[in-house]
Amino acid sequence: MAKRTSLHGLWSSRLAFILAVSGSAVGLGNIWKFPYVAGANGGGAFVLFYLLCVALIGLPIMMAEILIGRRGRRNPVATMRIVGEEEGSRPSWALVGVMGVIAGIIILSFYSVIAGWSLSYVGHAALNRFSGAGAEEVNALFGGLLADWRVLAFWHTAFMILTIFVVARGVERGLERAVRFLMPSLAVLMVALLGYAMINGDFRGGVNFLLEADFSKLTGDAMLAALGQAFFSLSIGMGAIMAYGAYLPEGTSITNTSISVVLADTGMALLAGLAIFPIVFAHGLDPGAGPGLIFQTLPLAFGNMAGGHVFGLLFFILLTFAAWTSSIGLIEPAVAWAVETRGRSRPASAIAIGVVIWLLGFLTILSFNELADFRVLGRTLFENLDHLSSNILLPLGGLFITIFAGWVMAKTSTSDELDIGTGGLFSLWRFLARWVAPVAVLLVFLHATGLLGWFGLAGSAG
Repeated sequence: MAKRTSLHGLWSSRLAFILAVSGSAVGLGNIWKFPYVAGANGGGAFVLFYLLCVALIGLPIMMAEILIGRRGRRNPVATMRIVGEEEGSRPSWALVGVMGVIAGIIILSFYSVIAGWSLSYVGHAALNRFSGAGAEEVNALFGGLLADWRVLAFWHTAFMILTIFVVARGVERGLERAVRFLMPSLAVLMVALLGYAMINGDFRGGVNFLLEADFSKLTGDAMLAALGQAFFSLSIGMGAIMAYGAYLPEGTSITNTSISVVLADTGMALLAGLAIFPIVFAHGLDPGAGPGLIFQTLPLAFGNMAGGHVFGLLFFILLTFAAWTSSIGLIEPAVAWAVETRGRSRPASAIAIGVVIWLLGFLTILSFNELADFRVLGRTLFENLDHLSSNILLPLGGLFITIFAGWVMAKTSTSDELDIGTGGLFSLWRFLARWVAPVAVLLVFLHATGLLGWFGLAGSAG
C-alpha cells in the first residue's frame, strides 16, 4: 500500500511526539484524582494493580490508536473510514471517529471551565490571598467563584483563547512549540513541589498513604477503579491519540514511544501524590476531599506554611500547564476534521470549533449557579456532560478501536505499522488487543453505566 502523507505536517522528532501525547494524557486528573483514588483503595496494592492494567490494557490500546492514526494520516473520522475500507470492511467505522471527536468537544467544554478555576487561582496566589487565611475565608473564595457565572465565564474564555491560539498555529509552530515548553516546565515545577513537600510536609505520612500496600482494600470495585483510571488517564478513545498518530513520521517506533508516554503519565501521577499528600498530612487536613483538595484544602495549607506563597503560585501554574496541554489534544481532532472537510484554514477552523466549545461550556458554568437546581435524569447539566463523555463515549471508543486494530485490520497491516516483526512481542500485543483489552474495557463500561448487575456480576464487583 502506498503511504499517505499528513495534510497538517509532521512532528519534527520522536521526542516532540512523546511530549505531545504525554501532554494530552497528563491533566487535572493526574494531579488530584489518581493520588486520592490510589490512597483510598489500598495505596501500594492499588498502584500495583493500576500498573498491571496500564501495561496489559492501556498500552496495547494506545499502540492500536497510534498505528491506526499513522495508517490513515487524516482526522479520526476520515482515518477510520479510509482504513476500514482498505481492510475490506465497512466505511461505517467512521462513526468511531465521530464519537471521539464529539467526546473531545464535550469534555473540553467542561474541562475548560474547571481549568479556568486553576487560572483564577494563579491570580489569587500571585496576590497572596491565601496567606494566613482560615478555612472559612478559603471556602468563601471558592464559593464566590462558583456562584458568579460572569467570573466563571471570564476565566473559561481566557483558557479557551489560550487553547485556540496554540492549535491555530499548526502542528510544528503551534502544538509542538507549546509542548516543548510546557511539558519540561511541568516536570520542573513538579520536582520543585516534591522537594518542597519533602522539607516542609509529612513526607513519610504521604508516602505511606499512597504506596503502603493494603490488599484488604483492593476490592472488586477498587480493581475496576484502577482499570478505569488506567484507561481514562491515557486519553484513549477520544481521538486525540489517533490525531497525533497521524502526524508521526514513518520509521518512528510506535512501541517505544507508547511505552515512553505511559511511563511519563504514570510517573507524573505518582509524583503529584508524593508532592500533595505530605502537605495535606502536615496540616491534619482531609486527603479525601476530591476536587476540593485542590481549591479548598491546599490553599489553606499553602497560606499557613513557610514559603507557601511562592509554592502555592507554582502549584497553580503547574495545574494550569497540565490542563493546557490536555486541552490542546482535546480540540485537535475536531480542528483537523474541519480543515479537511470544510476547506477552511487552520486558524479559521480552530476559532470556529473553539467558539462552539466555548458556547457549550456555558451549560457547565450555569450548572454551578443559575441552573444548579435544574436536573435531567437526576443530574446537573455538567454531570450529564461528564457522564455521557466519560462513561459512554470514551469506553465505547476505546473498545471499538482495539476491536478494529485486533480483528478488522489484517495481521500484516498492524505488523507493518508497529514494525516489531511478527514474533513474540507482536503476538503478545495482538493477543492483548484482541482478547484482554476488549473484555476489560467492556467491564469498565458495564460497571460505569450500572449495567454490570444485569449480568449477575454486581456482587463480584463490590
